[in-house]
Amino acid sequence: MKQIMMLLAALLLTCSASDGDAKAENTQALANMGKTLIVYYSYTGNCEAIVNSLASQITADQLEIQPAEKGLRYEANNYTLGAQLLNAIKANPNDASSYPTIDPVSVTLDNYQNVIIVTPLWWSQMAAIMQTYLFNNSAQMAGKHLALIVSSHSSGISGVVSDAQRLLPNVTWAGEALWINASNHSNRALLITNWLTTQNFQTSNDMPKQLHITIGGVTKTAMLVSNSSTEALVAQLQQGDITYEAHDYGNFEKVGDLGYSFPQNNEQITTVPGDIILYQGSNLCIYYDTNSWNFTRIGWLNGMTQADIKQWVNAGGGNVSVTLSLNGRTTACRQVRVDETKSQAYTPAGTVATAGTKGIVIQNGKKIIIR
Repeated sequence: MKQIMMLLAALLLTCSASDGDAKAENTQALANMGKTLIVYYSYTGNCEAIVNSLASQITADQLEIQPAEKGLRYEANNYTLGAQLLNAIKANPNDASSYPTIDPVSVTLDNYQNVIIVTPLWWSQMAAIMQTYLFNNSAQMAGKHLALIVSSHSSGISGVVSDAQRLLPNVTWAGEALWINASNHSNRALLITNWLTTQNFQTSNDMPKQLHITIGGVTKTAMLVSNSSTEALVAQLQQGDITYEAHDYGNFEKVGDLGYSFPQNNEQITTVPGDIILYQGSNLCIYYDTNSWNFTRIGWLNGMTQADIKQWVNAGGGNVSVTLSLNGRTTACRQVRVDETKSQAYTPAGTVATAGTKGIVIQNGKKIIIR
């Protein structure tokens, strides 16, 4: 079962893609283990959408902060009220009476080591409602690992970061804050995925974070997101590698039927080259260009340019055999799923079997030994 194990202030031990050997890169001591809490305030719904995307990728409890005076409008469009609240805090930031009242919260921070703050920006400052929560809980936050996501229309977030550092002087910040604005909000899932990597979140080590993909005898590494779809895919791969045949579609992807049906976690996504996507629960897509659709994110290729990806997948050049594995040492003949209408034969490494090929080949989903 997936679980966020730690939020680090230093880089983690990473794994080599070759033969599964461990390779230390900037390894430092691990942060204390513990549960994760997402704390957010959202009037317009933008921060709530961010939290939903975040919660689809990690395991964490959620706490929504609400103003005590429900009749007042606390959203950013109410300039007069927002300015009054922020000015009151600026006038005397150490006085509890300077902060607007919020609803009592029953969640105790004693149960959490990691806290992610998701807050809107008001006129270059942290929303006053979230400032109240952090001010009230500064002592309870001491010693914990914190991360920050800020939503704004277009204004930069340096003022919000400064507010967070002022309100929480005794925490460990895991890395840079994530800024989600009007121009990139639709791509928040991918932004969050990449940001989590920089924040050094780690899922439980019973689910690998990497997927190895072999095409044409060349193996590349994809970083996995955390959701029920990747869990099910990993569980299937623990039984053996999956080999399938992929074809070009729309001049932006290689796609093929895995032969298995996995849970879907669909959301509207605008892909970028390198995205690994699950379509309709059974088709795996490797993107080498952009496309917008409602489907499930699996992960992304690590450290490859668009040109690299197009060459590797033979973009526009016909069908390829793709092998998925967990350890980078493919044993492609264990489980094979291909289009039964195709007669092309492939070697276990995924290359097309030519005349004179000897040994094991795969054709129409069957292993054939040629002597």
